[in-house]
Amino acid sequence: MILKQEVKTGYTNVFDLFSGQPLFEAKKRVVRLSPELDGLEMLYSNDAAPSKLYSLKIVCWGLREDGEVVGYVPWLDNIVPCTEINDPLNGRWEGYRDPGIDEIFYTAPAHKSLELQTSLEYYDYDIELPTDIIQEIPDIIGTHAVLTQDGFKSFSLVEVLSWRLLANGEVQGMLVNEDLITSTPVLPGDPCLFVAQEDRHFRYFFQHRIANKIKEQDPEALAAIAVLMEPEQTNGFRLPYVDENNSHD
Repeated sequence: MILKQEVKTGYTNVFDLFSGQPLFEAKKRVVRLSPELDGLEMLYSNDAAPSKLYSLKIVCWGLREDGEVVGYVPWLDNIVPCTEINDPLNGRWEGYRDPGIDEIFYTAPAHKSLELQTSLEYYDYDIELPTDIIQEIPDIIGTHAVLTQDGFKSFSLVEVLSWRLLANGEVQGMLVNEDLITSTPVLPGDPCLFVAQEDRHFRYFFQHRIANKIKEQDPEALAAIAVLMEPEQTNGFRLPYVDENNSHD
């Protein structure tokens, strides 16, 4: 049995009535998403080339329970806050960037914070389970999921159609099961969608740049995929990021 709790900034956790334990962390829990529509990017660096900065397009902004607003990017096998990226090469968040005016900033744009706060106040949800669906937004940056059944001897690239926010703050990438399509175009919330992170064949998320290179059989991209075929020799290392993103000296 679960106590219902409104999804509003400043409210407490949802507790199990029998155990008395919180079902999810309140302060960092995401309670609202807003797509990034103007091409803003995350900047990061890593130990492979410490003198360079690399960029990834932000897929959305998330409002946390404590009122903080952070950008989110597809990163390795999940979608994560820009400020919390982590990888085997010690990837580090270095800020946000507006490529149109080449401006670097370190907090979410004021208009995004205002949008998220006001939309949260407008949509007043009661939740019963941590897995209740709160919101679903389209992916507009061309994110792809890599699926493989044989350790990358063969693999497929599938476009991420949307991102689904659950009451526990989890954000799920949604893929299309073509066998279940009953009408087109497929839109967010369609019954034919399934969760990438819950599929046993799912491995990684790639943004459109590296996905297109793979589709075009670019030698560098294929060499990176070759690394993925032998994870025991790389301690789980995924993809050389210099191949995937724009770099800024």
